[in-house]
Amino acid sequence: MKLADYCNISPGYIGEIESGRKFPSTDMIEKIADVLRIEPYHLFKNKPKTSSDSENEKVYPLLPNSMKIEIKKQIDSSISQILDNY
Repeated sequence: MKLADYCNISPGYIGEIESGRKFPSTDMIEKIADVLRIEPYHLFKNKPKTSSDSENEKVYPLLPNSMKIEIKKQIDSSISQILDNY
């Protein structure tokens, strides 16, 4: 709930992102990462879970695979456009 408040969006939207029903814009990804005080790529990192993880490290949820695939498509498209301009 606090994440939604800090990002000025509804808690339901955060839930839809977490479940993979909605895909946030790159601006929203950056906003969420900024609020969490992490780099955006941390939202996509697969980290092995160990019993020694601190509570703070467990707070950041991984994005669903559907979101990772969509982001990769957007990045690939952006890279292609940049390369086409050169």
